Amino acid sequence: MRMAPHAEVDHLVVLATTLNEGVAWCEATLGLTPGPGGQHALMGTHNRLFSIASASYPAAYFEIIAIDPGATPPARRRWFDMDDVALRERVQRQGPQLAHFVARVPDVAAAVAALRAQGIERGTVLQAERATPQGLLQWQITVRDDGQRLFDGGLATLIQWGAVHPSDSMPASGVTLERLAVQHPQADALTAAYRAIGLCGVDVQPGPAQLCAQLQTARGLMQLAS
Repeated sequence: MRMAPHAEVDHLVVLATTLNEGVAWCEATLGLTPGPGGQHALMGTHNRLFSIASASYPAAYFEIIAIDPGATPPARRRWFDMDDVALRERVQRQGPQLAHFVARVPDVAAAVAALRAQGIERGTVLQAERATPQGLLQWQITVRDDGQRLFDGGLATLIQWGAVHPSDSMPASGVTLERLAVQHPQADALTAAYRAIGLCGVDVQPGPAQLCAQLQTARGLMQLAS
């Protein structure tokens, strides 16, 4: 018997020009220093992470990601529109910002096929991994050849984790994700795409493109918007 499609918010993606800038922004904005991350040889990027898990978003975490200046440039365009000139210039000008989110699925190939049936090409499923002190992290992730996020960042990149999930070893950070919402001119198409992959927990409304996350912090309820 075929399982119904199911997807959950896995992590938020904040782009930074440099990882040091991203850490400083996190400390100034959210009042905490992000935990360790690692390098992604496949994409020439590196990150810092911390848990934002809550009752509504179990195992969710926060990723600050930047191009790794010490890495060999990849032969392909990077994930999350990180090679998009306009987006890079905006991050350089305005500072680190929420740009995207990733949804975990139990069967990434099936989820890609479900979106394709909606006329949406989510991208090639790539194999990726990185070493951590707790062991090897392995995952499959969708990345388009052009690197685009789609729907201005409102359509989640899809990920299927191996035996280990990054949040398994993350302590509570004192920050929790309380709400995630997307506003987009093509709200109906985006809602249909979410339905196709069984994604819940993300509110969709018509309007100018924007991704908005509400976070409970030690400083109170805060809102991050793209």
